[in-house]
Amino acid sequence: MSSRSEILFISDLHLSQSKPEITQQFLTFIKTRAIDARVLYILGDLFEVWVGDDNETPEFDALFQTLKDYSAFTPIYYLHGNRDFLIGEDLAQRTGLTLLPDPSVIQLDDHKVGLTHGDLLCSDDKEYMEFRKLVRSEEWQQEFLQKPLQERQSIADELRAKSLQAMQDKSYDIMDANQQTVLDFFNSLEIDTLIHGHTHRPAVHNIDDSRQRIVLGDWNPQPSYISWNNGQFSLIDHRVKLTG
Repeated sequence: MSSRSEILFISDLHLSQSKPEITQQFLTFIKTRAIDARVLYILGDLFEVWVGDDNETPEFDALFQTLKDYSAFTPIYYLHGNRDFLIGEDLAQRTGLTLLPDPSVIQLDDHKVGLTHGDLLCSDDKEYMEFRKLVRSEEWQQEFLQKPLQERQSIADELRAKSLQAMQDKSYDIMDANQQTVLDFFNSLEIDTLIHGHTHRPAVHNIDDSRQRIVLGDWNPQPSYISWNNGQFSLIDHRVKLTG
């Protein structure tokens, strides 16, 4: 059993009504593996899509209550992903989440750690970066959230379909982190460790002798997480198990 000194990092669960088994996995994770953690960080894309806090989602009621109960003794910090950037303060209060800006920097002992969802690192995908700039603007979000819920859902479905089609036409490298952008993050944030998800390519990358980038995987079909405990990071993923 882990001690209360442990800090956990997860991302890219992509919870949806069509995959209740992933929601159940997360509930089990919270109630067992994460029960003794000191802090839990969720680095985006908890949901497959989120079109506004007014969306009725009874399939997640048990999840929301579990998170709220869990947050009473373990802080949960949340950083928006590219699928659920419309999570607002209403849902945050309902679930006990504390919203963080992307990127954020935390201090773990003598480690200065940068946290980001990861899509900002994929700077070679110019088309996506322009789309991200649009939908993250306050003007676009205000206009979108004023639309009827059903229309918002239809727009989200259409955007998702276009995204899937576009991904088929893009190279593997374009959808991965750009190495110069990664270095820019390290230098501008003055960090020695960068943690992110988004790419679904779990790994530990050594930048040099003193700096590393740790990439979280998605939760399909099993959990992926990073543990900080006893002064070191461990990446636990069904595709790879590495300690850095």
